[in-house]
Amino acid sequence: MMRFDLTETQVYELSIGAACGLSWPSDRLIVQVLDDSTDPAIKRLVKTECRRWESKGVNIKYEARENRNGYKAGNLKRGMKHSYVKQCEYVAIFDADFQPEPNFLRLTVPSLLRDPDIALVQSRWSFVNADECLMTRMQEMSLDYHFNIEQQAGSSTYAFFGFNGTAGVWRISALNEVGGWKDRTTVEDMDLAVRAGLKGWKFLYLGDVKVKNELPSTFKAYRNQQHRWSCGPANLFRKMGPQILTAKRVSVWKKFHLVYSFFLVRKIVSHLLTFSFYCIIMPATILLPEVHIPKWASVYLPTIVTLLHVVGTPTRSIHLVGFWVLFENVMSLHRTKAMLMGLLEFGRVNEWVVTEKLGDALRIDVANAKMQNKKPRLEFHWAELGVAIYLFVCGCYDYAFGKNRYFIFLFMQSIAFFIAGCGYVGTFIPNS
Repeated sequence: MMRFDLTETQVYELSIGAACGLSWPSDRLIVQVLDDSTDPAIKRLVKTECRRWESKGVNIKYEARENRNGYKAGNLKRGMKHSYVKQCEYVAIFDADFQPEPNFLRLTVPSLLRDPDIALVQSRWSFVNADECLMTRMQEMSLDYHFNIEQQAGSSTYAFFGFNGTAGVWRISALNEVGGWKDRTTVEDMDLAVRAGLKGWKFLYLGDVKVKNELPSTFKAYRNQQHRWSCGPANLFRKMGPQILTAKRVSVWKKFHLVYSFFLVRKIVSHLLTFSFYCIIMPATILLPEVHIPKWASVYLPTIVTLLHVVGTPTRSIHLVGFWVLFENVMSLHRTKAMLMGLLEFGRVNEWVVTEKLGDALRIDVANAKMQNKKPRLEFHWAELGVAIYLFVCGCYDYAFGKNRYFIFLFMQSIAFFIAGCGYVGTFIPNS
C-alpha cells in the first residue's frame, strides 16, 4: 500500500502523479491519499485529481476527515483502519511534497522480503530547490550530514535510526505490534521508530535510493519546522526514557546508544551547548577577563567538529561552511528554546504547524511580485535581536580592550543574528 499524507497544497498534483506512476503490479498496489487540509476548495481539487487517476485504472483511495485531531499521527492512524488496508503487508509513506521515482518500490521492498526482522527501509531525500536561496543551501548541508553520517552509521552499527517520517517503507505487522501511530508528541515518526527498536525490530537505510522533495524556503516555515524537530524529540525522551532503560529485548549497548547518543547528545545537549558556549559564555569571558577559556576549547575543538560535519557536505557547498556555522549558531537559540519546551513540557510543546512549501505556482507568484517591486513581509524576532546587541557590545569591548581577538567572530555572529532577527532570511513572500 502506498500512503500520501496530504497537507501541503501547492504540490499535490506532482506528488499524486509520482505515487500513481510507481512501477508495481497494479493488482498489488493501493495508493491512499490522506487529505488533512481544512480548505473545502483544496479538498475538491485533490479529490478531482484522485478521480482523474482512478479513471486511468489506478487503484487510488481518497480519504479526508472533518478535523485534524492528532495531526499527522491521527491522520495516519485513521488511514490504517480502512478495511482494504488488511490485505496489505507493507506501507510506503510520503509527505505531500515528495516525488518518488517509478522504481522506488522495486529498490526498497526486496530488502523487507529478504529479511523478516527488518521493519523499516528508509530512503534518502534529495532536494529540488536547494539552489533557491542561501538558506536552502545551508539546509541541504545539514541534511546531507544527517543522511550520509547519522542515518548511515545508525543503520550499519545498531540497525536503528530515527524514521524521517516520509520516503520510507514499513512492514505493517511491525507497525501494528508496537501499537501503531501515537499523537503524544509532534514527532510521531520518531516515536514509532523508538518503540519498534525496543521490540527488537531492525531498520535499514538505503542511501542510494533518493526521493525528490522540497525544502522550506521561507524563514517562517523553516523556524516552524525546526521548532517541531527540536521540541518533539526532547518531549519524547521525557516520556520514553524509563521505557528505554527497562526494555528487555535490546542489548545494553543499544540502550546506551539510544539514551546517550541518539537523544542526549544529538537532540538535547548539542542545541544547548552550541548556543550557551558560542553565544553566551565565550563572549562573556571578554567582559570577565579573570575567566579564561583555553585555545583548544575555543578554537581547536570547534574547528575539528566543523570539519567532521563537512564530511557529509556536497563539494559544491564547501565554500559556504563559514556561513553555515554562523547560521547554525543563530538557529541554536530557536532550537534551544524549543528543546526546553519539550523537555520541561510547557508552552508550545504540542504545537503542530504545517511546514509551508511554496511549490512552482506560488514561486512564480513571488517572482512576479518582485518584478512589480512589492515589499516583502518582514517579521522581527526580538530574542535574536537581543543576542545580536549583546554580541556586538562584547565585540566592541574586545576590540578596544581585549587580547583574545574574538571580535572578528563576534562581529560576524552579531550580524548573522541581526539579519535573522529582522527576518531577512530565505525567500520572501511579498505583501499583496
